[in-house]
Amino acid sequence: MSVATSPVTADELLQNYANQRCELVRGELRLMSPAGSEHGFIVNNVAFAVTSAVRAQNLGTVFCAETGFLIQCNPDTVRAPDVGFVRGDRIQGGLTRKFFPGPPDLAVEVLSPGDPASEVHEKAEDWLRAGCQEVWLVDPRLQRVSKLTLVDNEIRHENLDDQLASDVLPGFAMPVSEIFRL
Repeated sequence: MSVATSPVTADELLQNYANQRCELVRGELRLMSPAGSEHGFIVNNVAFAVTSAVRAQNLGTVFCAETGFLIQCNPDTVRAPDVGFVRGDRIQGGLTRKFFPGPPDLAVEVLSPGDPASEVHEKAEDWLRAGCQEVWLVDPRLQRVSKLTLVDNEIRHENLDDQLASDVLPGFAMPVSEIFRL
């Protein structure tokens, strides 16, 4: 849902909409409703697994939902993945209160029942075109993960039903079923 009638900048988003759940897409403010309990549970399972792998190898930093990444300027686009990983060498001088400049290396999106497929694919494409190396789309209904990458300017889509592995996180592997297990 869009609310602003004129283009919004990343700075305006941070100053005027900090207490609202929203993203900025090419200057257009998009409100998002709070997630349901299933969504939060699955995000936590993924974040825990990714964080464990990242810390075990000291690979970088993991961010959870609500963290904004400034991935395009003029007009500005600020997206927030459910889980994002950034390699350590990309975090220069620590973190700030501003949006992270650039995309995560890995973005994880957990689908909600009301997410239109077109918006999910638009967001995944935004991540990849901004330089994100890998996007995971986690589908609770199908209990499947789709791994998307950009190869030769073409989005590659791989459905994973059994094992989740990552080119971005060396040695990371987990059964897909663990993501959905209570």
